[in-house]
Amino acid sequence: MAGGTGKSSPHVELARAAIEAWVRNRKILDPGEKGELGADLQARAGTFVSLKKHGELRGCIGTFQPTRETMAEEIVSNAISAATRDPRFPPVSPEELEELEISVDVLSNPEAVDDISQLDPRRYGVIVQRGGRIGLLLPDLEGVDTVEEQLDIARRKAGIGQHEPIQIYRFTVERHH
Repeated sequence: MAGGTGKSSPHVELARAAIEAWVRNRKILDPGEKGELGADLQARAGTFVSLKKHGELRGCIGTFQPTRETMAEEIVSNAISAATRDPRFPPVSPEELEELEISVDVLSNPEAVDDISQLDPRRYGVIVQRGGRIGLLLPDLEGVDTVEEQLDIARRKAGIGQHEPIQIYRFTVERHH
């Protein structure tokens, strides 16, 4: 919810608090400062934090597998990165904080795909891999309507050519607004 109005999920409230603490004070939020964490935020999972401003992407960074001890720590780290380290955008300024719309995607464990018929861009995100090059695209993105478009974008993100063989994985997300 823009400007923190209304009731957001605990995932989004945590992401917003982390971004505000970093942008305003250069402080990494301790997730425990937000009060008692629910059991799901104490679990481990990959997460993506997406920022939009006036409906346009403003930052998106995440991890497809957990790198921290808890999902709460994962969200804090990825929220700060989405606000400050997305190479497509300048860092978020304090003046922009009230205009940000934040969503947090919690990823399922990726599973290998044998055939593209097992994909659906509305339901599944994709990971493409060739050696150390990895590209990921979240599911249910506006303007991505076919499996071919989804795979093409993921390949480009990874710098993998159209005719290079790839390993494909799919995952689902639980999206929090």
